[in-house]
Amino acid sequence: MSDAPLPPLAGFRRLGRMVLVLLVLAGGVLALTHRGALDAAAIAETLSGYRGAPLIFLAAQMVASLIFFPRTVLAVAAGAVFGVWWGTLWSSLGSVLGALAGFALARYVNGGLVDLESLKRLGPVLLRAERGGWRAVAALRLIPLIPHTLSNYALGLTRLELGAYALGSLLGQLPMTVACADFGAAGQTLAAGKAGWLAPTLIGLAVLALSATLPRLLARRNAQRP
Repeated sequence: MSDAPLPPLAGFRRLGRMVLVLLVLAGGVLALTHRGALDAAAIAETLSGYRGAPLIFLAAQMVASLIFFPRTVLAVAAGAVFGVWWGTLWSSLGSVLGALAGFALARYVNGGLVDLESLKRLGPVLLRAERGGWRAVAALRLIPLIPHTLSNYALGLTRLELGAYALGSLLGQLPMTVACADFGAAGQTLAAGKAGWLAPTLIGLAVLALSATLPRLLARRNAQRP
């Protein structure tokens, strides 16, 4: 009885999930082997040669979010190409779209196979995020040691609502995005030999310092709650 063949539709879904996992793994290996050629300066130089650079950047950030490529590198490149304000806008939008892509992929591949309560270490964290909604997602995003892609896939295993996940991802990723876009814009200005690089550098450092303290403040606030 247990060896009964799968229905045709279920078989196609299972095959599709396997293909997606293999594509993500292949992309991750490719990104790791070519990481030296994919620095912020090289990405910025490539993007600047295209008229539709914002759309190309958004597509690249979505793909990068699936293969463990650091989004901070892309945020620096966005600041260098588009400037502080537009760089922050496109990088923020791209990081959210990438987060949604990883979230949706994990939810599709999982399909209810993973029971969070059976995961000893990761399960309790994800269940708390599930109960905490967008606030928990934002707090998790503020922890710099957790890779962006890993968070996307892990949170995709929960029953979080899509809107809460998107809002929490945007707010939690925003400080680092602002800092990196400022650094990219400052670096581009300095490389061109122009003035005006000091202000975005100082702003980036201030935002970076703030983002480093926010997780502690949130943890202390949660500990004080009854």
